[in-house]
Amino acid sequence: MITLTIDGQKIEAKKGETILQAARRAGLYIPTMCYLSKVKPIASCRLCVVEVKGADGFILSCQAPVLDGMEVRTNSPELFGHRQNIMKLYDVNHPLECGVCDKSGACDLQNKTLEFGVDSQEFSAKEHKRDLRKWEFIGYDESLCILCEKCVHVCNEVIGDDAIEIYFGGYNSRIQPKGTEELECTNCGECVAVCPVGALISTDFQYKANAWELEKIPASCAHCSAGCALNYERKYAGTCEAGEQKLYRATNEFEFSTLCGAGRFGFDFENHVQGKDKESFEKAIEAFKKADTIRFTSRITNEEAMILQKLKEKHGYKLLNEDARNYQRFLESYATMSGKTLFNGSLESLADADGVIVMGSRILTDNPAVRYHITMASKRHNARVVYMHPMEDKQMQNVVTQFVKYEVGTEEGVLAMLAKTMLEGKVDVKKIESFLNDLDEGYLSAESNVGEEELEAVKKSLARCKRIALVIGEDCINHPRAEQIARLAALFERFGGVSVLPVAPKTNSLGVALVCDLDEKAGNYTIGYNAPGDFVLSSLGEGDLDMPALNQQEGTFTTLDKRVVPTNVALPFHGYVLNDIAIELGVEARYTIDYTEQLPQEKGFETVRFDDIPYYFSNKEGEVRGYELKRMKHSVDSTLEEVADLPEFNGAILYRCDPVLQFGPQTYRASQLSKEEPVLFGSQQFAMAAKLKEGMRVKLHVGGVEMERVFKIDPDLKGTIALNPTFDLGLREDLLSSIYRYSQSKIEVVGQ
Repeated sequence: MITLTIDGQKIEAKKGETILQAARRAGLYIPTMCYLSKVKPIASCRLCVVEVKGADGFILSCQAPVLDGMEVRTNSPELFGHRQNIMKLYDVNHPLECGVCDKSGACDLQNKTLEFGVDSQEFSAKEHKRDLRKWEFIGYDESLCILCEKCVHVCNEVIGDDAIEIYFGGYNSRIQPKGTEELECTNCGECVAVCPVGALISTDFQYKANAWELEKIPASCAHCSAGCALNYERKYAGTCEAGEQKLYRATNEFEFSTLCGAGRFGFDFENHVQGKDKESFEKAIEAFKKADTIRFTSRITNEEAMILQKLKEKHGYKLLNEDARNYQRFLESYATMSGKTLFNGSLESLADADGVIVMGSRILTDNPAVRYHITMASKRHNARVVYMHPMEDKQMQNVVTQFVKYEVGTEEGVLAMLAKTMLEGKVDVKKIESFLNDLDEGYLSAESNVGEEELEAVKKSLARCKRIALVIGEDCINHPRAEQIARLAALFERFGGVSVLPVAPKTNSLGVALVCDLDEKAGNYTIGYNAPGDFVLSSLGEGDLDMPALNQQEGTFTTLDKRVVPTNVALPFHGYVLNDIAIELGVEARYTIDYTEQLPQEKGFETVRFDDIPYYFSNKEGEVRGYELKRMKHSVDSTLEEVADLPEFNGAILYRCDPVLQFGPQTYRASQLSKEEPVLFGSQQFAMAAKLKEGMRVKLHVGGVEMERVFKIDPDLKGTIALNPTFDLGLREDLLSSIYRYSQSKIEVVGQ
């Protein structure tokens, strides 16, 4: 730490920080237009200049590092005049469209024009033709663009798409797709979020509401296990629907957090009901009285999981949730080898890594937040990124430094060989050392198609890395040998000092795994909660009793980051909730959130009231949301089983994998995302192996679920594996969420 003076105030700063960073942490204001805390300084706006004693001219505070004893002045008549002139230049050709601009009321240009008193203009410039462009979810108005470059940097340095660039042409300079005519990206919309003016906008939101009309509801995204921070923005729907509120968009605190396209554009998945259906509710109570099993999805809150656990304890129900049970087994097995509950990895440690290994996940679509943090590691620390999977992912090529292709089903063997290679000389337990030394590498290498030289290349690539992260995906968690894979993964934490992050498959798989005592098999009569059953409670509007969607609930999620984060009611639900049923069955609490402080402490939760869980952002602390689960000591068993015979998958193979922006029934209900058709994407090789042609409609049978798909050839795919989505299956999707993602199915052509 060093000491410097800013505007006469002594502050402490970390060595290597910039003047701007130190000032912000101390709560001191320096104006910026192009600065974004999560990317490298852009230095295009020049608003952040300051005066430093002993230095000639103005200094860019976003780039200049702090020095011990430095004296900084952030405001003076000269600085004010300089900033005022910059604003005049920005305003030269910027159209006065504030009355209809979506950014009005939340516009940096508007705010700073007023801040620096620009009420007249002595500069002028020739008008040029400016185009309006529409790229699916995103629109671009050249005439409003101030070329701050925030969008370009966030797309490259955080998202990893690297899909846009600045076209430099004097007055004709603009943002444009990189290398293509149309925008080819994952449609995350982060460029819209960071745009300080109305140049980049959501085409769906355009002209629908003004910023000051919308009420922001802080919440957590319900689509994947990252649980990213977002704001649901709502207002009354209109005069024709008096009293009814409507969600208009989802936004994020972009300085501190990042949101994927599913969270940003898939926000309106609520369940509309007119009122309480007493007849259906009474039938539900009768169904619970004769049921012996409750089957449920992991897309629920911790509090709902607690209610189900209480019902089990009181009435003896079996609780069935296969994806959470698989994750539960994985974590239990991991703990017996690591000696601690949970795992040591986090998104923060992933972004801070200088070496990353990803195994068993098509991470771009499985969990965009993990992908973003891998991108940050690559761009900030020049991290070496090793991507291990049976299928290469073209959209990860911007950051991947080595791709290791292994055969389907061989994850256990590959991870065992990787452990032997990476942990050589570090293991000090004889039985583990013997296990690694006794591996039949010739057999494992032949069956997995991963050679010894490839693994040595991985080791060499990561040799100088001091902060290595290992990401374990759903392919491993739902693998028939998942418990052994978990113990192998734990070796990297225990002996290699590696940060291990197993990616929870669904929104609250980790929370359910920790809260509920889950069973293996169903009984004779099953209640389905957003899952198939003899009597179904559903937020999708297709069950026997309607229930609220996750954007209509108050409660908490447990994220893949081991954090318990709060979410709030974005829209009211006028029907019954799970707590109403629990009260009728003798498990009583006034509100669902009364269970927040009852979450099990022995599993790492804290005894904290829902209303006391923090949710805020600050320059000093960044994102402060929820609390982190406590890791506790666990008994150690260093036994490893012999690697099982590796399976063989021959011919056409299906890989359960939803496309970008789809995570299941909730995203498929969202108005902007519901237009997507489920397509079976395969390579030309797959088409030949399955005897299919482009455009054929086929029928598949996977895990007992029948589905129809249109087949299309994707030239970027290789091998005989096809990507098969499940987001359109409604409640049936839950039946497939726990089985190994690769399968072989009879493919029946039902149409041309």
